[in-house]
Amino acid sequence: MKRTIPIIFLLLSIITMAIPIYLEKTQIFAQAELTKFSSYEELKTFVNASSRYYPYYGDLREAWGLSMFSKQTYAATDSTVPEYSTTNIQVEGVDEADIIKTDGEYIYMISEKNIIILKAFPPEEAQILSRIELNGTITGIFVDRARLTVFEEVYVSYETPRTFIKVYNILDRENPDLKRNVYLNGSYFNSRMIGDYIYAIVNEPAYIQDGEVYLPKIYSNNEVKEISATDIYYSNITDYYYTFTTVIAINMQDDTKEPIDETFLLGATRSMYVSQNNIYITFPSLNQVTLLDQMLGMSGVEGTEIHRIYIENGQIDYQASGQVPGSPLNQFSMDEHNDCFRIATTTGHVARSFNEATSQNHVYVLDMELNIVGRLENLAPGETIYSARFMGDRCYLVTFKKIDPLFVIDMEDPFNPTVLGQLKITGYSDYLHPYDENHIIGIGKETVEAKEGDFAWYQGVKISLFDVTDVETPKEIAKYEIGDRGTDSPVLRDHKAFLFDKTRNLLVIPVLVAEINEEKYPGGVPPNAYGDYVWQGAYVFNITLDQGFVFKGRITHLENDDELKKSGYYFSSTYSVERSLYIDNVLYTISDKKIKMNLLSDLAEVNEIELP
Repeated sequence: MKRTIPIIFLLLSIITMAIPIYLEKTQIFAQAELTKFSSYEELKTFVNASSRYYPYYGDLREAWGLSMFSKQTYAATDSTVPEYSTTNIQVEGVDEADIIKTDGEYIYMISEKNIIILKAFPPEEAQILSRIELNGTITGIFVDRARLTVFEEVYVSYETPRTFIKVYNILDRENPDLKRNVYLNGSYFNSRMIGDYIYAIVNEPAYIQDGEVYLPKIYSNNEVKEISATDIYYSNITDYYYTFTTVIAINMQDDTKEPIDETFLLGATRSMYVSQNNIYITFPSLNQVTLLDQMLGMSGVEGTEIHRIYIENGQIDYQASGQVPGSPLNQFSMDEHNDCFRIATTTGHVARSFNEATSQNHVYVLDMELNIVGRLENLAPGETIYSARFMGDRCYLVTFKKIDPLFVIDMEDPFNPTVLGQLKITGYSDYLHPYDENHIIGIGKETVEAKEGDFAWYQGVKISLFDVTDVETPKEIAKYEIGDRGTDSPVLRDHKAFLFDKTRNLLVIPVLVAEINEEKYPGGVPPNAYGDYVWQGAYVFNITLDQGFVFKGRITHLENDDELKKSGYYFSSTYSVERSLYIDNVLYTISDKKIKMNLLSDLAEVNEIELP
């Protein structure tokens, strides 16, 4: 017994000393610097450890449908076009691919497996000029001057997808001419356009085939470039799944410039933020499990691995890596400002039936070497981030569990971010959009607190206007609710469905409306009751600080409601309005099968076009 006591005290002392180290480990992550493989054998050993095998899917140069590519550049088209709206993007000057684009005279859009080019203005003369038929899934397009870039994924059974990047000369809109067709094995992840260059990211699983690693290849100009093992960056952080992530830059205007690329062997890509000169790619990471982790019943510390890649005029140059605790929600959880990278994350999980909530929310500031220099941690315990927006020296966060706290965070001192104020109201916002320097628009759901548990039932779509002039006491100065539980909008998941123009006091969002028939509930409508779908289309508002949201009207592409009545708890139609834009004084609403043109002044219908 006398010998046992000192051993017990020794173990307790070790644990007591180790716990602070463990807690510090949850807050401070080691740098995740990338290095290049020294040889093919080193890469093979690294990939072999992940034990993943996929079928070989071969050389597809014959699938290009091209011989040699012409080498020409084209001047911009006539600039005397009316004022028009553009894609709702995050960073000025950094365009994002979307399902529809306009140059003020023509509309270019994805309609199922087709690219449709329309003469759009004037609306009375609107007509389809041409159609590009493709075999794969079209994931997005860019348009700049006389060039159209299309991203297409082609799926073959039991094989990794193939990503095609096709550039068309559209100087003659009736006869688009394919000029470049760059092809990579793997799935399209995301892209941006800055100046003349398209930057795209493609993910390909890393695997062993017949005892050898199948290295990534890029097919361009009827030539095949295999990425050498010694040109591939990798991280020594353990992961359960490895992919080749290739960043490729293509000059959209000049066919003589060859694609530029860099490849990274990393985990599964989670999200991406792009500034004018940097691409930030994030990956989930799990710190290695220590003996103390096992003693405490932990499986590791969840975190996010961040890599900064410098870009300029097609140049791609890996610069730095770092890590932060937790996971970002989406691209709006990240931002670059004054040579600092800011990111908002959530660690842990919300309450479940079998355990208590462990979630907490954090904001980190990193320098350009991706070292953490500032932090604000443990916000809203038990809740998770539903939306985030960085605007200059401020950060706005919406967390949710039962009510919606809107946090106003001061980021002026990057070493010491602090909460200035918060607003607690019912509901939550899935997307935040700046109205001006001191006002924010929020799109989300209204909620009703549940009586039977520590949560809330979401209801219809809610649009809010927040005043953050007094940062210590932010206010919701206006709101508009649409429909009952079950009402939905693409804006809640895709910011590009959001059309806002402050100079025109214009706000347009597509909405699927569900309404509850109260006669079905003679004892009162329970908060968890879903409504029946009754309408789909675009809601149009005037928005001002004085009057808030003034409903102007709504536009639908559905001729009748038979599809809505048959949809049950899920609705999908090729006539669902997904996007809207304006050219001059005309609002264009777009579905897969139709484009409608209505005057912005009174929404009077001007014209409509059925799409093939």
